[in-house]
Formats: sequence, C-alpha cells, structure tokens
Amino acid sequence: MKLHLSTGARLTAVAGVLGLTAACGGTSGAAETGGPVTISFLSYNYGTPDLGGQGTQQLIDAFQREHPDIRIKPQGVATKDVLTKLRTDTAAGSPPDVAQIGWSKMAEAATSLPLVPVQDIPPAGAWSSHVAGISPAIMKAVERDGKVWAMPYTMSVPVLYVNADLFKKAGLDPAKPPETVEDVKSAALKIKAKGAEGVYFDVANAGKSDFLTQSVIASNGGALVGSDGSVTLDQPDAVRALSAMSDLTKSGAQPSVSTDDATAAFAAGRLGMLVTSTALLTSLEKAAAGKFELRTGAFPGFAGKPARPTYSGAGLAVLAKDERHRQAAWEFIRFLSSEQGYTIITSTIGYLPLRRSIVGDDRYLGPYFAKNQLLKPSLEKLETVAPYSSFPGKRANEAVIVLQDQAVEPIVFRGADPARTLSAAADKIRALVQR
Repeated sequence: MKLHLSTGARLTAVAGVLGLTAACGGTSGAAETGGPVTISFLSYNYGTPDLGGQGTQQLIDAFQREHPDIRIKPQGVATKDVLTKLRTDTAAGSPPDVAQIGWSKMAEAATSLPLVPVQDIPPAGAWSSHVAGISPAIMKAVERDGKVWAMPYTMSVPVLYVNADLFKKAGLDPAKPPETVEDVKSAALKIKAKGAEGVYFDVANAGKSDFLTQSVIASNGGALVGSDGSVTLDQPDAVRALSAMSDLTKSGAQPSVSTDDATAAFAAGRLGMLVTSTALLTSLEKAAAGKFELRTGAFPGFAGKPARPTYSGAGLAVLAKDERHRQAAWEFIRFLSSEQGYTIITSTIGYLPLRRSIVGDDRYLGPYFAKNQLLKPSLEKLETVAPYSSFPGKRANEAVIVLQDQAVEPIVFRGADPARTLSAAADKIRALVQR
C-alpha cells in the first residue's frame, strides 16, 4: 500500500470536520443546570510537542467551540505516572473529572480508584444510541464485569511497517509482506545481507505496555491469564512465542536496541520492518516522505495459527464527584468518541477510527482514506481484536512491569532462557496479585 496523503490533505479533512454540527446533538446539559461548568481532564497526550499533543489540543478546542458552557481544564502527565497521579489527587480529595488511562493500567485503576462506570452516567437510551456506531467487538473487549467502565478513546493494534525500498533491494516483494513470524525472519535476514537491519518487534517498549507481548503470545495459542484468572504466562505456548522473539535477535534478524533507537532507524530508512502500534503511523509517514516508500501489512502470526493481536491506547474514565460534573464529563467524552472526535484522532494523531461508518464518509474520513491505505490492514483486524488480558488484583500494573522488565526484555534482547525466566516472573506476579 503506497503512501500518498499530504499534511495539507490531513489538515483540510480536519478543518472540514471542525465546521460540522455535533453528530451527538445539541448543547450540553451543563448550561441547563446552573450555567457554565469547568471540568478537569488528565491526559498523557496533552501538552506534549508531538502529534498526540497537537491532536488533543484540537479535540479540546473543537469541543469548546460547540459547548461554550463547558470549559476544559487540561493537565498533562507522563504515561508511566498516570496511576500515581490519580492516586495522589484522589487522596487529596481532588481527582480529575475525566482521565485518559492506558488500557494496560485500566484494570488496576478500576479496582483501586473511585471510577464511575461511564456506561452508568447517561440514560440507557442515550448510551445505546451513542455506542451503536462503534464496533460491538470493541465494546465487548473493553467490558469489565459486564459493564463499560471507560470509553474507548485512542485505540490501536500492532501493525507491520515496511520499507518498500529495502524490500526491493533484498529481492522481496513489498506488495506481499510476510504474514508469519517465520517469514518475517527469512525476509529480515535477506534485508540484513544487503546492509540494513531486518526487523524489530516492539515487545519491550519503553511505555511498559504489554499489548505487543500479549499479541505475540496469543497468536501462538498462549495467554498471560487463564479463563479462571490464574497466571499462565509460563505455559509452553507462551514460552515458545517469546523463544521465537529471542531467536530473531540471536539470528541477527533483529537488532538488540531500544524502542526509540529502532524507531529512529526505521524512520531514517535503515530498518526494513517495524512491528509496533498504528499510533506511530502519522509520524512515520512524515519521516518517510522523500526518503523511502512506506507500506504496511497485518500483524504477523505463527505458521498454521491465526494472528490474534490485541489493542493498545487508552480509555476515558470518569472520577467526577458530583452529578453536574459527571454530566459535563459525559458530554466531553461523548464528543471525543463521536464521528468528529475519531476523525481528528485518526487524521491528526494516527489512532484507528472506532466508527467504521466514517471511513468512507466524505464529511469525515472519506478524503483521508481515499488517499491513504496504510491503516487498512489494521482496520480489518478491529472486528476480531483480542480482548486485552489484565492481571487480577490491585497491583495489576506492577505485575505488567515485572513481566516486561524481568521477563520480556531479558529473553528477547539479552539471551535469557525463556522457560526459566518466564517461570520466575510468573511466580513473582502470582505473589503480587494474590496480596
């Protein structure tokens, strides 16, 4: 799939959206219940100099133009510090009204913070009407105890980014990207033989998220957590999945470098394939322009088994303490997850549009997708996305960090024995989640 979309085209599409009347309808209830109201919004994208920060500001500006009676007071915080900040603010009696919480941290947030399930805030009819256009598979995937606690906001699945120029140089066809880990290894070694690095699976990413780890393990038939809630990351299918990642490094197909270094290498045209989040698409498009042809492929599975990628990104959770602020929070969340909201999120930041109807609609993302096919492989996976698997208990996020730092990184990049290392990590995680 070829790269065509210009920055100007993206901005034109967004500008058209900002001129539309809100699809969710009307003015907010805040103006009808006592005048203007200000709600606080904690976001790990807000205030950053990258596309995430720029897109978040666009969303806030667009919302406030359509809802002048609701003011947004945003606050930025690093991804890794979200839970700590929320705990501190809650203990001080001043939690934010709305918080952007990464999916890998959502289970712990739901059990340790006073979240108000977003599904319970609007009337049942209003809720059903709003989520009707979002994939039922996505809504089911984010349920907890049969209820949606946080609205899907920024969501991505892992994708295979391809440098078509390096593929051609190695005698490979970029129109037919490898579909299995085994084929990825073969292609990567051919690319390396021509002087570039082959592939990089972002399983040990700097954000301490395990979405790619889960995707690799699930695609080999394994799981971090069993259906009964037991920790199963040291079972044979999981061991074999991470052994394959380790083999990529040992064979020379994959460089033993950090996420940032690998992303920089791909952006500079020195890495043939990068397996990571679709959230990087827009920045990689800009980096590739004038240097090499960027293409994408679906997340690679294992031979004879279906690929089962899960999602990354974040949900919007409500911690507002009174009904007036909760209703205003719902209006904000409803806008962010509307046709206009997802159009800005996709065209500006690069996350997937969770409303499929807007993909071909000229009022929204029609012009974007008419010129840009790079998200198509990932869009097709949204209907079958595997639910994010959370460790149980109030220390779920701590368990994820143990997994990533004490198992995934040593196995994949430092040659640690997969079976022994996963066994040791699993024992530590069992001790954590049973406390």
